[in-house]
Amino acid sequence: MVHVVADDRLDDVADSAVLPRVYGPPILFAIARDSRTIFASWNIDWPSVFEKALPVDRRVHLRVCRADGLEEKSVAVEPMAAMHYVTTSGSHGSCRVEIGYYQPADVWHSVAMSNEVVMPPNGIAETTTEVDLATIPFHVSFQQLLNLFGPATDTALAAVISQFEKRALSSEEKTLSGGDEKILRKLHGSVSVMAAAWRAFNDIDDEKLARRTRALLGFGSSSPFRGFGGSSWS
Repeated sequence: MVHVVADDRLDDVADSAVLPRVYGPPILFAIARDSRTIFASWNIDWPSVFEKALPVDRRVHLRVCRADGLEEKSVAVEPMAAMHYVTTSGSHGSCRVEIGYYQPADVWHSVAMSNEVVMPPNGIAETTTEVDLATIPFHVSFQQLLNLFGPATDTALAAVISQFEKRALSSEEKTLSGGDEKILRKLHGSVSVMAAAWRAFNDIDDEKLARRTRALLGFGSSSPFRGFGGSSWS
């Protein structure tokens, strides 16, 4: 132990270095990060919790309980860390997270319980609905698209572009209005270039398209796929 000379300035520094005490009821927040991982964070006054008794193993635990109340997993956590990622089996649709301790070894003391955590599905749901395709060259910025297609409306910009491209593909280039011709030149240059991009997309088989979609959304380990002829699509 090192003794220092009393100094009001040192006392001020010591007081300012003390961590603020937690007030209010214990709070445990939990949310799904993905289909198998839960992020948990808590705000708990641990000195007050352990004022009368300490955990038998001197550890705090997080328990994951399924919707039917059965415990799926229990992990020891550092209470002062105030956060932890819990990996689950991913076999349930919803659950709750509980934080507490054992005293004695076979008696569980709950300190706080989270809200219901709804786990997202593992993968992408299959769909038979028609894809609404819009091809957009990489060199065209979002602001340029807004300038080309006019002021914002209740319709999503991608849907507006898709409608324009369908209209352009269903008509001859020479029958396009002056405004549509300007947009076409800015986006693709000609109907034939745009048509080639649509054909390339339609030629992809469903399984290959699903793999590429999973890669874009982060469900797979493969790299995101490239656009057709320098274009992206939605």
